[in-house]
Amino acid sequence: MKKFIFLLILLINVNVLASNTSTIVMDVDSERVLYESNAYEKRLIASTTKIMTFVVAYEYARDFFDVYVEAGEEILKMYGTSIYISYKEQMKLRDLLYGLMMRSGNDAAEVIAYFVGGDEEGFVKLMNKKAKSIGMNNTIFNNPHGLDENTQNYSTAYDMALLSSYASKIPFYNEVTSTKYYDVSTDIKAYSWTNRNKMVFTFPDYVSGKTGYTPGAGKCLVSSAIRDNLHLTIVSLNDDNHYDNHRILYDEMFKKYKYHLILSKDEFNSLHDNMYIKKDLSYPIRENEKDKIDTKLVINNPNNEIIGEVVVTLNDKDIIHENVYLLKKDVTSEKKENLFTIIKNFFINLFS
Repeated sequence: MKKFIFLLILLINVNVLASNTSTIVMDVDSERVLYESNAYEKRLIASTTKIMTFVVAYEYARDFFDVYVEAGEEILKMYGTSIYISYKEQMKLRDLLYGLMMRSGNDAAEVIAYFVGGDEEGFVKLMNKKAKSIGMNNTIFNNPHGLDENTQNYSTAYDMALLSSYASKIPFYNEVTSTKYYDVSTDIKAYSWTNRNKMVFTFPDYVSGKTGYTPGAGKCLVSSAIRDNLHLTIVSLNDDNHYDNHRILYDEMFKKYKYHLILSKDEFNSLHDNMYIKKDLSYPIRENEKDKIDTKLVINNPNNEIIGEVVVTLNDKDIIHENVYLLKKDVTSEKKENLFTIIKNFFINLFS
């Protein structure tokens, strides 16, 4: 009876998601889409924008985390969620990033943008450049904070899942967005922050994520979680029940899918004397998909360093392409071995 009620709740929630929201569940490592509803519709994304703000700041300014950054006039136009940094106040870049993600500070986003990009326009160019590089082809950023009354940021649940998958591979991102409490001191004030994201406190498998809300975008949530080595990310845009829906979807997808080792690199390399692959090939699959997986070796460049690829298919659809490398033999040792063999054979023949 309990199982029936749970499935009924799941179906009700999925129907709500399908009609009112953009939602996606994606495997972080393979980027396989496990569930989607309206995932390719362009929508406002509110403060989930700040995931990209964090990524750009991390990649362009990670060597300056302990530098004190002065808040300029850019903060005077900010409103909404803030860390309430004062004009001319100095705060470490590291702490600004905590304030950006834990407190969703729009003022922190502006200070970071001016420090890293020179101004908001320069920083936004870096955001859009990064978006294109990771395949976010239906995304446009016009500001670093997500407020949408004057300028708007548009994306899709699919694109935001790509961004979440990318960011989730940055340990510092996971550290910051999973921090519950954080104390900060600046040149003039002290702060004690509590993470605004309730997933941090209520979902044991939670790894990282960011909330967002504006009247135009509705409630938005990007999160990632790990259970039994399966790392998933969920994005929901314009979802009034985002916390519960994320928990329900995680529980359902973690039950349905497991990471399956398709081909061990050690096994492959031991079976082939002159070629090798660099990593194990794994993929998230359901139990009833195991017999629908096929693997084939394609050699198309026998004289190159990369001589071909291993192609893995599921239901006759390609899911993995992994390079196969030519194993270069040590010519010097081979010559020594040949010389040793010649000398050994000479003495064998001599005494026989």
